[in-house]
Amino acid sequence: MEGVSAQALAATGGDPAENAQFFSDELNALHRDHSKLQQAIFEAAQIQRRLCAPREFTWRGFEIAGEIFPVRHLSGDFFKVMELGSALGVVLGDIAGKGLTAGIWQPHLMGLIQRACRRHSDPADVIAEVNNELCQDEGAPPLTALFYARIDPRSNELVYCNAGLPAPLLLPANKTLEHLALGGPMLGAMKNALFQTGTVSLNPADMLIIYSDGVTECRNHGDDEFEVDRLAAAGRGVHGMSASKALFSLLGTVLDFADSCSPLDDLTLLVIRYRDAFHSEQLPSRNKEFPDPQQRAASLSQPRRSLRGGRSPE
Repeated sequence: MEGVSAQALAATGGDPAENAQFFSDELNALHRDHSKLQQAIFEAAQIQRRLCAPREFTWRGFEIAGEIFPVRHLSGDFFKVMELGSALGVVLGDIAGKGLTAGIWQPHLMGLIQRACRRHSDPADVIAEVNNELCQDEGAPPLTALFYARIDPRSNELVYCNAGLPAPLLLPANKTLEHLALGGPMLGAMKNALFQTGTVSLNPADMLIIYSDGVTECRNHGDDEFEVDRLAAAGRGVHGMSASKALFSLLGTVLDFADSCSPLDDLTLLVIRYRDAFHSEQLPSRNKEFPDPQQRAASLSQPRRSLRGGRSPE
């Protein structure tokens, strides 16, 4: 800008009126460029949302609902629900960083994951392949926390591998909370890293909450974190609700805790609810989209029962 200013002064002979007009034109041009950039980022964010679709899904007695609240237009968080023949694949990932850098890596990672999911039935093999592919990319690959689960409705089993994501919470009806932590390191940290597969049985009314660390690290005005105990307590409070209602109740609880404090990291929640055997036989698969998360933020943050001033985590 300094170089342009010197050229302008030389061309106008230092005339104040001409200098003012020149800089006004330059400022208008910058505003137009900024508007074009903002529009391009907005359109990229819409593409991201479509890549993560569906946001609500019903499949063989399982209800699944997910949402992402990005700190910026583009998110480093992502999730995907995939029909894999007679099984269902569920992925939630968190790419290190925020904004454009993480957002640009997202479709590449999702492509690697979807290809590996169709090549392997063992989640540990899926994660290992994605990790090795990522580590072969030129330059420094992004560190990525990833949880992948494969649901088999015939055996009512969920097999999973957790590569560095906060352990999802399995809330069985009237049973002890389980943390699904078995797996290995974050992706991109080390080629040929070893990963393990965990297995859990699913029963009617069980609910699984998968989340990024932006949920539990969300802070309030007292600089307190929401933490996993509050999430678990909120999960017990919505047990029995549909996946969609449970999802937005949990999101509302997190935003209510944060009050007017803006999240510092992308915030993503995925809720899976296993219904009864009758629904498993009778209901076909379906999916639909939720409205843009920014449009839902105001309604979710309305006053409601909060964990801040009353019930403490169990």
